[in-house]
Amino acid sequence: MILLAVAGYLVVQYVTGGTGEPGCKVVSGKGDGASYEFSPEQAVNAATITAVGTGRGLPERAVTIALATALQESALRNIKHGDRDSLGLFQQRPSQGWGTPQEILDPAYSAGEFYDHLVKVPGYTRLPLTVAAQRVQRSGFPQAYAKHEPDAALLAAALTGQSAATLTCEGRPAATRATGPDGVRAALVRDFGRDVLEPAGAQVGDAPASTPTPSPGGTDGRTVTLPVTADAGSATGRNTEQRGWQLAHWSVANASELHIARVTYAGREWVAGNTASEWRASSAQGGSGTERDVNAVRIVTMR
Repeated sequence: MILLAVAGYLVVQYVTGGTGEPGCKVVSGKGDGASYEFSPEQAVNAATITAVGTGRGLPERAVTIALATALQESALRNIKHGDRDSLGLFQQRPSQGWGTPQEILDPAYSAGEFYDHLVKVPGYTRLPLTVAAQRVQRSGFPQAYAKHEPDAALLAAALTGQSAATLTCEGRPAATRATGPDGVRAALVRDFGRDVLEPAGAQVGDAPASTPTPSPGGTDGRTVTLPVTADAGSATGRNTEQRGWQLAHWSVANASELHIARVTYAGREWVAGNTASEWRASSAQGGSGTERDVNAVRIVTMR
């Protein structure tokens, strides 16, 4: 009976997305109490899917469709199995021309392939989500995408920056990828493309790394200061602050994977280990917590 109970618990955890890992949470920016809890692994993949979409200038609706599709197909996990030869976040099949197995298991590549097919669907932004997703996926269960739309919409609002200070993670470091500022920069380029760093040029503090307390100001060798500009020429029409919240939420979503200790933006800060599921007034600007610098996101790594 005990073994059956344990097995049942593990099945429920897999189906619902729970893994026993430190959790992440996104809440509605509309004050309606809606929320969605998910794992750091799911957070990293959701952030990548979103970054690839916005990097192509696609609207929030496209991101919502992609996230709902990945929630249904893989529960936002980059799985190496599936029906027949299906693989990855979107369960794409090498035999059907989606790419090689290695390519499909690259989240940025697989997200790009999904968007490439989605934008060819006439009027996809006006279609019901299930219809738009099905025209890309050709699933045997097309109505299954619908149940994920509310959660996908919450994730899309936060990860595109439309909803400010709404995504948090506990941020306990994972066993892999303790990479410091260079790793953060590499991951940003992987998801957003090199334009996220150039020509703006993210700066890493160059003072001795022995400084005992990381300074969000970027002078301790562990801080990436990421300049923020509006999406000039993008169809998304996001302003500077929305772009900043996208980068800030991306950083929190990747906190466990990249060993990020603190993220500061627009007078608010997230600190690893804070389980209150909220962004707090920042103490980084002279201790007042009142400064609202929307021109830079500061990402402090643990080492």
